[in-house]
Amino acid sequence: MFKSLSLKVIIFGFIFTFFSSFGQSFFLGLFNSSIRDTLSITQGQFGSIYATATLLSSFLLIWVGKKIDDINIFKFAFFVTLLLSFSCFFFSKISSVTFLFVAIFLMRFSGQGMMSHTATTTISRYFTKSRGKALSTGWFGLSTAEFILPVLIVYLLTITSWQNIWISVSILVLIFLPITSFILIKNLNFDSREEVKETEHKEKDIFQWKRIEVLKDYRFYIICLNMLAMPWIATGVFVYQSFITESKDWGTFVIAQSFMVYSILSVVTLLISGFLIDKFTSRKLLIFMNIPLLLSTLVLIFFDSSITSFIFLGLIGISNGLANVLGSSTWAEIYGVKHIGSIKALSTALMVFSTAFGTALFGLLIDQGYSIEQIAFVSFVYIFISIILLFFVRNKLDPKYI
Repeated sequence: MFKSLSLKVIIFGFIFTFFSSFGQSFFLGLFNSSIRDTLSITQGQFGSIYATATLLSSFLLIWVGKKIDDINIFKFAFFVTLLLSFSCFFFSKISSVTFLFVAIFLMRFSGQGMMSHTATTTISRYFTKSRGKALSTGWFGLSTAEFILPVLIVYLLTITSWQNIWISVSILVLIFLPITSFILIKNLNFDSREEVKETEHKEKDIFQWKRIEVLKDYRFYIICLNMLAMPWIATGVFVYQSFITESKDWGTFVIAQSFMVYSILSVVTLLISGFLIDKFTSRKLLIFMNIPLLLSTLVLIFFDSSITSFIFLGLIGISNGLANVLGSSTWAEIYGVKHIGSIKALSTALMVFSTAFGTALFGLLIDQGYSIEQIAFVSFVYIFISIILLFFVRNKLDPKYI
């Protein structure tokens, strides 16, 4: 399906999205209890520090992420690798609240932000006709990490300290990623592209938007409204799952078991969406992205049975699978790939910001006495309005050709 260089780019994307997991919420959350015990802080204090550090990392990503458009991809990936390795080592040295803030900031910036940004930008720029399949395969790296790492880390925490785990991760990153990057993308340059037939539109024929031009395009904001729904709502659900469990009286392990359905449907949708995007384009599929997420809020509003937890998280998993691929391919289709790094840096920063926003908003509403049904209704209204706005501009998302 993919030629030699194309396969190397996909493997590179897979590896970098896998290693981005060290800065993702699901991975950092595994050390929540250990860190709080070490520093003697509460859940609320940890959450506030986490949200603030995440917010700060999103702002920095806007400016640093755009450099991928100006620097050779191998050199850029090497810089990101060094930053991730240092961040992991720094995380092992947490001894105060100040160190915790800096450590989370570094991990969110280097892991969730820069690693995933490097992977998806490289794939989006290189691929044209197979971009959907390539991105879905690349994002499978993160899904693999979500499947493997939680069990592995829980086991490792029973035989060694959490500090030793982070030092080991730092060494692994420092040794493994530079070698694989050298093998896979050493010869990749800004003009490297997937081969397309002469009868097909080539990426160079598309008008290449600069970030300042994108910021003046109203379509960008409507698309962003839709793309940011999944990050902030899902993060709120994941962080405050204990509140949902207590509110619905589902029992301690129901949501944990439901995550299996979330993971399976997320991966299945991820793989299928790649083929659908290459056949129908991201622009046409975008309108369907948040419909499962919308339905999940209705499930939470109207049903209390524990079985609905599986339906609830399963629907979120479907939207998550679609969002991962569409969040990268849509920008390349509409705005071209010449400045895709700076455009994606902005959208990725907004995504990171939205996760902090979701954590803060859910916490605020819970503290104000809102029920989970009322919070789900707030989420429903947001998703519904964003889908309606997108519906009205759905026929205006085609790229401009030179």
